[in-house]
Amino acid sequence: MLVLVAPGQGAQTPGFLTPWLELPGVADRIGAWSEVVGLDLVTYGTTAGADEIRDTAVAQPLLVAAALASAEVLGVRPDVVAGHSVGEFAAAALAGVLTPEEALGLVRDRAQAMAKAAAVTETGMTAVLGGVEEEVLAAIERHGLTPANVNGAGQIVAGGTLEQLAAFKEDPPARARLIPLSVAGAFHTHHMAPAVESLREAAGQVVPSDPGVTLLSNADGQAVPSGTEFVERLVRQVSSPVRWGACMETMAGLGVTEMIELLPGGTLTGLAKRGLRGVRTAALKTPDDLDAARELTK
Repeated sequence: MLVLVAPGQGAQTPGFLTPWLELPGVADRIGAWSEVVGLDLVTYGTTAGADEIRDTAVAQPLLVAAALASAEVLGVRPDVVAGHSVGEFAAAALAGVLTPEEALGLVRDRAQAMAKAAAVTETGMTAVLGGVEEEVLAAIERHGLTPANVNGAGQIVAGGTLEQLAAFKEDPPARARLIPLSVAGAFHTHHMAPAVESLREAAGQVVPSDPGVTLLSNADGQAVPSGTEFVERLVRQVSSPVRWGACMETMAGLGVTEMIELLPGGTLTGLAKRGLRGVRTAALKTPDDLDAARELTK
């Protein structure tokens, strides 16, 4: 049983799209999607620097376009799809809930609204690796932070103001390692609340279809059979925690045996190696990874 997963913000690196544009049709596809989102995704994916693609308004459409383009090149039909944070928009398109153009249009609106919300207060996110989960969550709460991503496999991401994160760094949970993330705000926390209504208004312009494959939600890790319900969850997700650990638990319960992480892969397959032991994984980073990914499906 194969699951395709799409990564979230922070997975992007300068130039990651460059080798993919050499494949037939990819440059044209990315160019057409650039028109949809009003950004030159080709330039952002090839020659732009780290700070440029860290910008929320750029990173989110770039990541969804990259995931969808790599899925088209890969050309396999999954049994299950899921995405982490903004990756859920790519998952929605792969499941047939939205067209790629609808997904990218909503991501454009989401990214702009979240960037605007992030500009109100200086906020950020820090990954917490290891430690005892109860102690980590208690420390996050003690510093007024939010457990924005509960990723499983011993990883929780805290979100809040830069002052709160600095205090957290000075008083970390026992036996835990803290890694600041390259994101421009405290996503999936109350700091993003202003973006929710903006996205809900944009989402009201699309008519979703029910998913054609099993589609998992970050809200609780469960499969969502209704396209309308899934889009509403996409809206609420902006200011709600991502429960990727719950998604992996559902994958295990469904009997998933293979996972392919779409471009730019690596983060979610890394979590799977610890949280889904025995599941074979492949991450699409360059076109050289395509053969290994396709081999998983045989």
